[in-house]
Amino acid sequence: MAAAWRTNLGRFAREIRIHLCQTSESSHGVRNFLEKNYVDIKKANPKFPILVRECSGIFPKMYARYGYGKEVSVDLTNMKSEEVGKAMEKLVTAQPE
Repeated sequence: MAAAWRTNLGRFAREIRIHLCQTSESSHGVRNFLEKNYVDIKKANPKFPILVRECSGIFPKMYARYGYGKEVSVDLTNMKSEEVGKAMEKLVTAQPE
């Protein structure tokens, strides 16, 4: 599970932020994704900022910040763990307009 984008996040984006609820069912896939993948992704990118923000009652969302303050987000509501990974890949490899 070592895709090229996972080992060089800084090449594509400046920061990733993940917002989720600690208990809601809509954030279940995001929690699973983080439990399974966060450590490996962070080990591969030790200086890259991956911010995880938990707040009760919010819908899960992932943000990617690129150069010049450009940000893009994706809604993660009710996604499975694998779908969250695909959403992250799409965000970090996207070329913002």
